[in-house]
Amino acid sequence: MLTDIALISQVVTLGSERAFSLLVERHQEAVRRFLLRLTSGDAMRADDLAQETFIRAWQGLRSLRRLSGFQTWLFSIAYNIFIDDERRAQASATTRESDSDATTNEVRAYGPDADTVLINHDIDLALQRLSEAERTCVVLQCIEGQSIRDISRITGMNENTVKSHLLRGKKTLADFLLHNGYDRTATTM
Repeated sequence: MLTDIALISQVVTLGSERAFSLLVERHQEAVRRFLLRLTSGDAMRADDLAQETFIRAWQGLRSLRRLSGFQTWLFSIAYNIFIDDERRAQASATTRESDSDATTNEVRAYGPDADTVLINHDIDLALQRLSEAERTCVVLQCIEGQSIRDISRITGMNENTVKSHLLRGKKTLADFLLHNGYDRTATTM
């Protein structure tokens, strides 16, 4: 199996669409999962934003400076696309209805059983209670496994700000989940 660095080299030097397809296949689930959480379970919007992420990645791959940080770079692109999309939505004063039945239909199962689906749905509801910055930091660390340093690179926030958002966000999530019947030791993302 070729490494990301080898595939990136093929894309940059040879313009290999096949190598880029392999990079997309390797990282699309993580990028989509990240965007799905940022969009509070809106699968269609997450798919559109993920597609835009990979289009911009293809266009900007030559500007990638740290080859070993490819996924961090992708998350950064995805985050910026999400922020731009949020600004456009706010600027046009378009309101999105939050019909709980529609939200339930949008929730994707991340695991094999009904309990996992319900837990993920509750986590999505809890994530909706966070500010955009808190939600982004919590999703990147707790779900995507990114370090504080990488979250800082992805979002452009300084590391102490990331830590503050993580602290507040995790507390809000824990309070919401505890209030809704989850045991502190049983709740994981």
